Amino acid sequence: MSVAEILPGSAQDVLLLCDHASNAVPPDIDLGIDPALLNLHIGIDIGAADVTRALAARLDAPAILATVSRLVIDLHREPDHIGLIPHRSDGHAIPGNEAADRAARIARFHAPYHRVLRDRVRRQRPSLILSIHSFTPCLEHGGTPRPWEIGILYNRDTRAAGPAVEWLRAQGLVTGDNEPYSGRLLNATLNRHAEAQGIPSIAIEIRNDLIRDTAGVQAWAARLQQLALFLRNTLASKGVTAT
Repeated sequence: MSVAEILPGSAQDVLLLCDHASNAVPPDIDLGIDPALLNLHIGIDIGAADVTRALAARLDAPAILATVSRLVIDLHREPDHIGLIPHRSDGHAIPGNEAADRAARIARFHAPYHRVLRDRVRRQRPSLILSIHSFTPCLEHGGTPRPWEIGILYNRDTRAAGPAVEWLRAQGLVTGDNEPYSGRLLNATLNRHAEAQGIPSIAIEIRNDLIRDTAGVQAWAARLQQLALFLRNTLASKGVTAT
């Protein structure tokens, strides 16, 4: 199977990414779980792929969507991260991963996926990268309700994050600033392909109960389109342009 779905687009100043777009498990990998778990947030970022596709169409921007479930390998983790091949996720055991060949899964999925991202960034040189994710309103085990409608995650580069948080809050949206978890800890893809390359970026986390249907997807794609246009103008005014 291909490690990524690539959507074309003529707007070269923006690139969209979706690391947890799929709940697919290759036929030769047995996770040892009830297949229904793949439809939960532990198997896929619910709604994120649909929002990414809708936003890509609105912006006429290229997008890269991963094609394997995060329960097979989490493409949004560094290769040495303890949760790269999860043995447990939100209280659910993943017994098929206990004896998984870590090096083989990295070589099969993680390394080629990140090569796709690397090569695209090198060719395109976008002036803004948006990574689309979703989060569950409340974890099943030990969680508390998460009030944010959307969160903006980032590491050290705040050129896009600061204006994005301000803009979203000005729209009346309950916005998390590095919430519901910190981009200082969970920002692997953007750390490598955006921040390390000097490209402004943000990870956008939408609460998944808001994007479970077509109406929600389109409403949030419209909001993110306006956010992207705002960030384009803001970054351009600061002299950040595609090269």
